[in-house]
Amino acid sequence: MNVVDSSGWLEYFGEGKNAGFFAPPIEKTDQLIVPTICIYEVFKRLSDLASEDEALQAIGVMSLGQVVELNRQLALNAATISREFKLALADSIILATTRMHNATLWTQDEHFKDLNDVKYIEKKY
Repeated sequence: MNVVDSSGWLEYFGEGKNAGFFAPPIEKTDQLIVPTICIYEVFKRLSDLASEDEALQAIGVMSLGQVVELNRQLALNAATISREFKLALADSIILATTRMHNATLWTQDEHFKDLNDVKYIEKKY
């Protein structure tokens, strides 16, 4: 199972230099876990950069994976992870979702790079 963090989704949709890194986990939708916080972050950013219609189309693609909503247990796990690794709210929810599903997190966010179960690529500008 795979989780792609918000930066990976934005790289993929924006056809950035690292889009090819994120394509395999995104396109294997039967193995894709999508935290709802990623839907929030991607929709917000794409609405600002492009249009609401394009953002909704992107959310449609994201919804081909298994969307995981934030519940009480996931929130508690995220809070523990946030404290342990000094992560922000969204990042801790993404990592907690990854761990809850024994998945691999695909990211270009540097603060994840040394964690277990993470596939990291340096952001290219």
